[in-house]
Amino acid sequence: MSRQYIDCREFPSTMNCSVALSADNDKELLEAAVQHAVAVHGHTDSPDLRKQLTSMFKQGTPPLKPKQAQAA
Repeated sequence: MSRQYIDCREFPSTMNCSVALSADNDKELLEAAVQHAVAVHGHTDSPDLRKQLTSMFKQGTPPLKPKQAQAA
């Protein structure tokens, strides 16, 4: 399996979060992303949150400069 990432910079938020997480497998990335979403963004760990986060995973590593934020 190749490296994957999720990047908060791609999604608008009031705190302008600049965290990007990457890992070599889905399970590790999902656990780190859930911990971040709960601790920093105040989300509740749920099956829906986990599904949403998993859908945001991308192949490769986070770019140095963020991509344009998506509309909420």
